[in-house]
Amino acid sequence: MDPIKNDHRRVANIHTAEFMPIDTDGVPDGEVLQLNDARPLGAGFYVYRMASGTKSVAHRHKGDEEFLIIEGDLTDHDGTEYGPGDLVWLKDGTEHHSTTKGGCLIAVYADIPQDFPDR
Repeated sequence: MDPIKNDHRRVANIHTAEFMPIDTDGVPDGEVLQLNDARPLGAGFYVYRMASGTKSVAHRHKGDEEFLIIEGDLTDHDGTEYGPGDLVWLKDGTEHHSTTKGGCLIAVYADIPQDFPDR
């Protein structure tokens, strides 16, 4: 087996890598670390980070979404609370927004980038 070519591998450490700030129509909406630039931002596998005391923009999932809380806390708009180690699946079409008291780091897999129902 041949060694993996340099242009066939990307490595980033979630604690030291630079995350990309994202905003939705000028509203800050966390930060993303996504290595696969062949997929749209927010599609495939990525790490999402929210700062303490922030809220995500309300959105609708286009395709199922799965996420793992790595660090911190996250609360969905219906009051469901998640913490480190919680693995969550949200069905295609689910609408929600989330808040965090102390900040969080989440590993996410989404088939398709989310949709914003209020737009």
